[in-house]
Amino acid sequence: MRALIAAATGLVLALAAVLTITATGTPAGGTSPKPLLTTVPSHP
Repeated sequence: MRALIAAATGLVLALAAVLTITATGTPAGGTSPKPLLTTVPSHP
């Protein structure tokens, strides 16, 4: 019975954490205008 209560408590805490993070929204900012390098530069 203790294990069931512990599992339920953990599930409730995890759900509360997810809802809290979701409620804060996305962080302000943007993406970089520079593209990522996808190839290895040639060695001199």
